[in-house]
Amino acid sequence: MRRFVGFAAVLAACAACSAEGSGGSAPSTTTPEGLKVEVVASGLSHPWDVGFLPDGRVLVPQRPGRIALVADGRVTDVEADLGDVEARGEGGLMSLVVHPDFATSRRFTTCFNTSSDVRLVTWELDGTKATRVKDPLLSGLPTASSGRHSGCRMALDRDGNLLIGTGDTARGTVSQDKSSLGGKVLRVDLATGEGVPGNPFGDRIYTYGHRNVQGVAVRQDGMVFTAEHGPDVDDEVNVLKAGGNYGWDPSKGGTTGGYDEDVPMTDLSRFPDAVSAVWSSGRPTEAICDAAFLVGEQWGSLNGVLAVTALKGSKLLLFTVTQEGGVHSVAIPSELDDTHGRLRAAELGPDNALYVTTSNGTDDKLLRITNN
Repeated sequence: MRRFVGFAAVLAACAACSAEGSGGSAPSTTTPEGLKVEVVASGLSHPWDVGFLPDGRVLVPQRPGRIALVADGRVTDVEADLGDVEARGEGGLMSLVVHPDFATSRRFTTCFNTSSDVRLVTWELDGTKATRVKDPLLSGLPTASSGRHSGCRMALDRDGNLLIGTGDTARGTVSQDKSSLGGKVLRVDLATGEGVPGNPFGDRIYTYGHRNVQGVAVRQDGMVFTAEHGPDVDDEVNVLKAGGNYGWDPSKGGTTGGYDEDVPMTDLSRFPDAVSAVWSSGRPTEAICDAAFLVGEQWGSLNGVLAVTALKGSKLLLFTVTQEGGVHSVAIPSELDDTHGRLRAAELGPDNALYVTTSNGTDDKLLRITNN
């Protein structure tokens, strides 16, 4: 069974979408008979992402600086030089993306904190050993000594470009500063790390004014949704618009020092043209994290729903979204409502099942979720 939440936030978001001409009705979802949750692997530590290989194996980066290779429920450590990973606070070894040509190139890319920055490195996998082949693919993303707001969520868009959600490192001016790669969504070439032709600012930046992007999901039609942490109010689900400013500015235009988290998550008074969220949590926040679309007839009425994990909230949220990108309704399946602790990664597998990781710190698990 599912219970519906956040009615005020959902209605406000949908009203805003309609006012902007982007709203519309969506097919209503019916309550499923129940979701089936299976444990694929256990014994992990803060698994941050899930990468599927053509032979059925799964790569799982773990925040302390290890990569697990999961096959038939067995977990093997990948032999890799991860000595420069700085695991501190929220930071460490984070997102991973398997290259579309992995069957021939054997390549995947990781995103992690070092002592001086957040960077991307491309690897080549041979059996259970990974060797750096592009080091770095991209460097210079800002980091904080605490590891706070490291961002680092990656996904491939429909054209094969690499999208990277970055954090503001809890520094007031970073999100609005286009000379910084923090507090942004970047769009780069997966092979070179360079900006993609057609990016709105002629470099790597695709959108700006973000606080801490933790989820990036690309719908089949190419529309990109992000999940983002708010301060003590207003986690957000956003739809990306090239060049868009998403309105986070804890420096108040540089008029205040430090990091004022009492400003609005999307400050429309300071930035009237800022892109409004399609959903906000209001209070309390859930610390929403990764996001993935459920695709396939086996999902029944949930086909096309956006699944978003929550860390603090320890739940999975299911968003019914309109064709235009508005949020129609939100539901929480009881099978994933404070039943497995903190939830982080969310990826649709080649079998169209949803794979989710827990993030409790000890004996974390990789879960496989299907619709009965």
